[in-house]
Amino acid sequence: MGYDAADLGPLDPRHKAVPVEARGRDAQEVAAARPGLARLPTPLLTLDAGALEANVAAMAAWARGRGVDLAPHGKTTMAPSIWRAQLAAGALGLTVATPWQLTVALQHGVPWVLAAYPLLDPQVLRLVTGPQRGGARVLCWADGVDVVAAMAPHVAGAAQPVDVLVELGAPGGRTGARSTAAAIEVARAVAATPGLRLAGVAGYEGALAHDATPASLTVVRTYLSDLRSLHARLLAAGLYPELPEGIVVSAGGSAHFDAVADVLGPLHEPDGEVPVRVVVRAGAYVAHDDGFYRSITPMARGAAGELRSALHGWARVLSRPEPGLALADAGKRDLPFDEGLPEVQAVRRAGEGDTEPLEGASATALNDQHLFVRLEGAAREVRVGDVLRLGLSHPCTAFDKWQLLPVLDDALAPQPVLVDWVRTVFG
Repeated sequence: MGYDAADLGPLDPRHKAVPVEARGRDAQEVAAARPGLARLPTPLLTLDAGALEANVAAMAAWARGRGVDLAPHGKTTMAPSIWRAQLAAGALGLTVATPWQLTVALQHGVPWVLAAYPLLDPQVLRLVTGPQRGGARVLCWADGVDVVAAMAPHVAGAAQPVDVLVELGAPGGRTGARSTAAAIEVARAVAATPGLRLAGVAGYEGALAHDATPASLTVVRTYLSDLRSLHARLLAAGLYPELPEGIVVSAGGSAHFDAVADVLGPLHEPDGEVPVRVVVRAGAYVAHDDGFYRSITPMARGAAGELRSALHGWARVLSRPEPGLALADAGKRDLPFDEGLPEVQAVRRAGEGDTEPLEGASATALNDQHLFVRLEGAAREVRVGDVLRLGLSHPCTAFDKWQLLPVLDDALAPQPVLVDWVRTVFG
């Protein structure tokens, strides 16, 4: 699978993953030479080619097997080359979280874009109702009659209507109408507004449960049942217009997509008399992790398939100022930390030796540019100049720290080599 090496041209010194010796050289030429990991600088964030491809294939197979559509959250990577891989594997489209992300998705030809928020910016509304939208289907959220009223002046007389999904929330949650009755009022307002089309219902169960305990799974399933009931009531009330592309019922972050398939999956009938598409929006699966998602993914509790972490950090030991302590050169500017500190997994002696498992080393803190590592037992042999391989938690706050990421053939190999580059487009 090819990513961005062929399109990048000369490598730029602004990109912190580019080694000094490669600056000004053609990115494809550098990748074709398959330089070893020792040639790359630290701190570093890398992608594992095999894991990326396997994860994309596993999630696509899961969606096909469960009979639902997939519109992965594009904000996880903001990497158009990875988006293309997801679409090629069968994803219906992408989900986005901001108006800017929406414009990027349209620019890159994404066929369905689920904007998981209200579209209120007049310029963006003009964009998605005019010819610049092209043939893409754009769907946005609304959780209040006031949201619909704010959109109305900017879509009246639009050449292309905006499809709106009524967002159902729950008390104490994030956005979303706080009751089914309130959501029905939103639906009626959408249906009565020229330039808007009531296209379905949506929600995010992950705002209500942050783990996979039985109690949390009960909360998730109850919420999804409420979302299903809301759809049924809108259908019975005749509020949906004719939608050849299908009514959309959407939920499903990366933690509970199995429950979405169980509760909402039976609604999926894209070829039915009244076409309905159940759309799962999980995004973190593409890179997975060695932290939060490793512990909570449905594929760790019985869902068919397997995910592997495709993201790793690499940090060079800079200082051994006291027994049992090492300081390495990766920090908050380089690695995610909001869902847990990095996991010290392995060591490359002097940065060039084979990657070896490392027991007894644990991350205790991150500063802006430093990682604190506690060393016990055999890990006390770690020396200045050694490079540590780090497992990471939460890919969504990893990609945004890097404009260019090296793609390794196998990050877990004794001597990984660079085979490609992935460009992100975070603003």
